[in-house]
Amino acid sequence: MKKQTYTAYFSLGSNIGERALMLQKALFLMADRMGAITAISKVYQAAAWGFESEDFLNCCLSLETTLAPLELLDCILEIESFLGRKRHLNTCYEARSIDIDLLLYGTQVIEEPTLKVPHQHIEKRAFVLRPLADIAAQTPHPTSGITVASLLDACKDTTALKETNIELKLTVHLLDSGISFIAIEGNIGAGKTTLSSMISETYNAKLILEGFADNPFLPKFYKDKARYAFPLEMSFLAERYQQYTESTSQLDLFKNFMISDYDIYKSLIFAQITLSTEEYVLYRKLFGFMYKDAKIPDAYIYLYQNTDRLLENIAKRGRDYEKNIDAAYLEKINQGYLEFIKTHHQNQQLILDISDRDFVNNLEDYQWILNKIALFGFLKTA
Repeated sequence: MKKQTYTAYFSLGSNIGERALMLQKALFLMADRMGAITAISKVYQAAAWGFESEDFLNCCLSLETTLAPLELLDCILEIESFLGRKRHLNTCYEARSIDIDLLLYGTQVIEEPTLKVPHQHIEKRAFVLRPLADIAAQTPHPTSGITVASLLDACKDTTALKETNIELKLTVHLLDSGISFIAIEGNIGAGKTTLSSMISETYNAKLILEGFADNPFLPKFYKDKARYAFPLEMSFLAERYQQYTESTSQLDLFKNFMISDYDIYKSLIFAQITLSTEEYVLYRKLFGFMYKDAKIPDAYIYLYQNTDRLLENIAKRGRDYEKNIDAAYLEKINQGYLEFIKTHHQNQQLILDISDRDFVNNLEDYQWILNKIALFGFLKTA
C-alpha cells in the first residue's frame, strides 16, 4: 500500500561558525533522509530572539514526505546531532550550530509531549514568518485559518531582518562534492566495474579498472583453491601494484576526478580468506613494503548485496571459471570486507545497500547512488 504524501514546512537557523554552510548541510541531509524538497526561501539575518548572542541566519523550506511527524522529529534530532547541535534539558534559549523546527505538516494539528504542530510560536516570530511567506504566503494556519502572509502583516515582532544574497542549493552534485578519488568496492558480482564505468562516463572521470580477466591462475583457483591460492594472490598483488601506482600517480588534466573499481586493500581481504596463516603473514609483509606510499581514496564506497543477489549476478555474466563459486565463499568475502571496514578508511567509507536496487536499468536507483556519494563527499570536505 502506497504511503500518503504530506507537505511539511520547516524553519532552519544557525548562529555559530560557518552559518550558511551549516544551513546548506542541513538542507542536503533533510533531502536525503526526509523527502523531496520543493521550495527554499531567501536567507535572512536576524538578531538572536530571546537572548544575547551572534546574529542568526534563518530560512524556511518545504518538502514532500511520507514520514509521520514523530519520524520527522527523529530525523531532525539526528541531523542536529550530526551537525554538532547539543540540546540541553533547560528551556533557556542559546546559541546553536543548527536549529530545525517543524512548522506545519499538511493541515494537521499534532499534540504530542515532544512535538506541537503547528509550531506554537509561529505567529510571534518574524524571522520565521517572513521566510515562510516566501514559499507559503497563502497557506492557512491549520487552527486559525489565517494565511501566512496575513500572520506576517499582523506580527508584532520588531526584530530587524536583513535579506542576504546567500543562495542555498537544492541538491548537491558529485562535481561539487570535493572528491578527487573514489574507490568502489564490494563482493564478487556486486557491480563494482559497472558502476565505476557508468560514473566515469557520466562525469568524465579517469577510470581505473582492475585487470583480472587474463590472470592465468584465476580459473585454476576456482577449481582447486588450496593449491592455487598463494600464486593467485601473489600475481594479483604484483598486477595491482603496477597498475594502481601507475594509474594514481599520473594526473589527467582533462578528467574531473579518478574512480576505481577496486581498492588496494582488497588484496589483504582476499588473501586472509584464501591463504594459510603462514602464507598470509608473508603476504602481508610484502603488501606493507609495496603500498606504504600508495594514494588513499577520498571516498571508499562499499556496495553491499545479499548473497542470493550476488549469485544471480554472477550467473548472468556467465564466466566459466566463476561457475563453482558458492554461497559460503561469498559469505566469507563479505565478512572479510565488513571486518576490514571496522579498522580502515574510517573517515572515507560509505556503505550502500543495493540489494533491492538496479542501478543499471533503473535511472532513479542510479541517481540515488550518485546523490549518496555526492552528499558524503560534500559533508566530508566542505
